[in-house]
Order: sequence, then C-alpha cells, then structure tokens
Amino acid sequence: MDNCKHKDSNNCAGICCSGCSRMDAPLHTFDWLAGIPGNYEDTDIVEVQFKNTRKGYYRNSNGIPLKKGDIVAVEANPGHDIGTVTLTGRLVFLQLKKTRLTPESEFKRIYRKAKPVDMEKFEEAKAREHETMIRSRQIAKDLELDMKIGDVEYQGDGLKAIFYYIADNRVDFRQLIKVLAEAFRIKIEMKQIGARQEAGRIGGIGPCGRELCCATFTTSFVSVSTTAARFQDISLNPQKLAGQCAKLKCCLNYEVDAYVEASRRMPSRDIELETRDNIYFFFKADILNGQLTYSTDKHIAANLVTISVKRAIAVIEMNKRGERPETLSGSEQEERRSFDLLEQENINRFDNTGKKKRRKGKGGQQQVNTSPKEVQQEQPQAEGNSTGTPRPERRNNHKRPKNRRNNNANTGKDDKNGKQGE
Repeated sequence: MDNCKHKDSNNCAGICCSGCSRMDAPLHTFDWLAGIPGNYEDTDIVEVQFKNTRKGYYRNSNGIPLKKGDIVAVEANPGHDIGTVTLTGRLVFLQLKKTRLTPESEFKRIYRKAKPVDMEKFEEAKAREHETMIRSRQIAKDLELDMKIGDVEYQGDGLKAIFYYIADNRVDFRQLIKVLAEAFRIKIEMKQIGARQEAGRIGGIGPCGRELCCATFTTSFVSVSTTAARFQDISLNPQKLAGQCAKLKCCLNYEVDAYVEASRRMPSRDIELETRDNIYFFFKADILNGQLTYSTDKHIAANLVTISVKRAIAVIEMNKRGERPETLSGSEQEERRSFDLLEQENINRFDNTGKKKRRKGKGGQQQVNTSPKEVQQEQPQAEGNSTGTPRPERRNNHKRPKNRRNNNANTGKDDKNGKQGE
C-alpha cells in the first residue's frame, strides 16, 4: 500500500481497489465495485486469504473498517489465525455462490486488525513450517505409510498445524497423528489434496511462460482426458501433454469447445475424394483456418494438395453424382485473410485523380472536367465530319494546343498560309 500511485486524502481513489499490494496474489479477485458509494455497507461478510490458495469467509460483527490488503486476526479452533483481506462489499455474494454458501450461513468472526504482537507470533510459526514438513515426511516413512506430505501450514498463533498430504489409496494415519502431536506439541489436522492442488500450493512457471493456472485463478479442477487433445489434433506425447503435477494440463479444456464447433463444419475424414487421375485420402486438417490436406497415399505424404472445406464438400457432391473433377484444387483461388496491416492498405487510396468531378456552371448547367488526354481523343471526331458542318464546340476548362493547324482548305476561306502557297 505504500507504493500505491492512486492514493488521495482517503488513502485510495478506488482505481486501485484498496489493495494494490495484493493484486499479484494467488486467486485474487479484482474488486471493480470498490469506488461505488455504499459498496461496503451492503454486507459484513469478508473474504480472507491465508497461505497460498486457502481462503475463508468471516463475519465482521464488530464493524471494523476493513479494506483490501488489511491483515486481520480471525476466529479459529482453537485460538486465532492471521490472514489478509482479499475482498469486501457486494462481490462477496458472488464468491459465496461458488462455495455453495449463503449470507445466512454461520461464519466465524473477525477479532481485530493484526497487532505487532500477533505478527511476531505469526512469523515465528511460519518459520517452523519447512522444518516440520521435512521431519513429518521422515516419520511417515518410518511408519511405512503410502502417502506424501506435500505442505505444512501453521496457524497464526502456532497452536495448530494443517498437514496436506497426497495418497492414491485410503491411509490409516491415526498412529501418525499421535507421533506428530508428541513431536511438535501442537494440534494436528490432516487434509488430503490432489496432485493439481499440490502444484497450485507450490506454484511455478508453465511451459507457456506464465504462472501456473492452478496457482493463480483456477479453483475447480475438472477432469482432463486425451479426447480433448484428439479434437485439437495435438500429438499424444505424454511428456508434452503432462504438466508439473504429472497430470494432463488443465489448459487442454480451454479451447476444445471451439475446436469441436469448427470440426462440425468439416466433412468426415474417412471419405475419399476421387478425380480423373487419382484417389485422395485425408492427411491432416487445419481446423480453425478451415483447410484440409489430402494425399494420394493412405499411409504416407505423397502429392499433398491443400483445399478449403467448401471445395472438399463440392468434390464430395460431385463424386456422389458420379462426376470426377480434373484436379482436386480446381480453378478456385483461395482467398486468405492477410494479417499484415501494411499489406491491407494502399497508400494511394486517398487519391482521386482518375475520377470525374461535376460542378455547376454560370447558367446552372453541369460541366464535366475531363483530363487533357480525353480532350485530344474527342476533338478529331468533331472535326472529321463528312457533311462539312462543324459541330458545336464543347466547353471545357482546358486550353487547346497552340500548334494545332486549322484544316479548312475546302471552306473557301483564305488565310495567310494559303496565299503564300498560291
């Protein structure tokens, strides 16, 4: 909050949503209603986030003025816990629907804003988490339990710790709880998580160069299958399809609906296209661009021809009627949309030199302005009249050439050049 660029006399102008320091936190929610008057008076329920991706909802029964980014002490069993306010106001109702809660449900209370004494205890408990995790893994190994302890989270007052573990089968950890309670002198809570949830708690960078989706915004993990990869024509390589959790990447489900919708417009891949020379088999498809590639061999790439979906459907209809085109591509010219901004525009698009302009003359009649080339083409037709009667001159704004000779030898008029010739 100290580095906020949008502060005013009220400590925030609303554009930073009262929590600039928490905008990069995992699973953050952008409060776009923060600047609306009366937003915080509609509800006393507050969203509080703890270590990594764990969140909870608490009731501000004491009416403490809270904003996004405040560190508070909340009710726990036993003692109290320390967390950070991530959302207040009307948007809390929308977040409650995701967790299937209602404003009438029972919520634990917010005690107060965290004091320096509370923060000291919290830092001491947080410093013990890594050592506790390493030691608890060794204890589970000595008890020969088929489980993996992925993370340990201490409560804010240090009286309780949550052990997150991963196990494929059911585990009887009653003996483990007794040993851990005697070793650390705290209350033990065991919580089972999946491989994707463990990756979200640990965090990391994916192959796309961005932070993991499970560590930033994904809250519900939907099952992912290789069918999504088949719809998108992705190579079924386990090393490329698996994420850091050793499961299929969650992002395989993001665009599968668009690929399914686009593939419905394409013909079946089992249909063979017949021409007068060859029989073409399906080789590959560019689903989003709507292009199909066919080969003359069913197993290898031979004489590849790429056509549009429209052309493929037209060839199939011709084959049904017993007709065979000469070539698969035909005489069509594939028009591909250009993505180059400079290629789409013409630098001469504002020039109107070749167009005729009409304007009214003195008598109200419209006059046509033509170019000098058009005048030279029209004048010989006017003077070459076989009847000998001159046609009325056409008015224009261009002067006639000075070197033009007057061919009036048969009119009986004498000029200077004519006398000299006699």
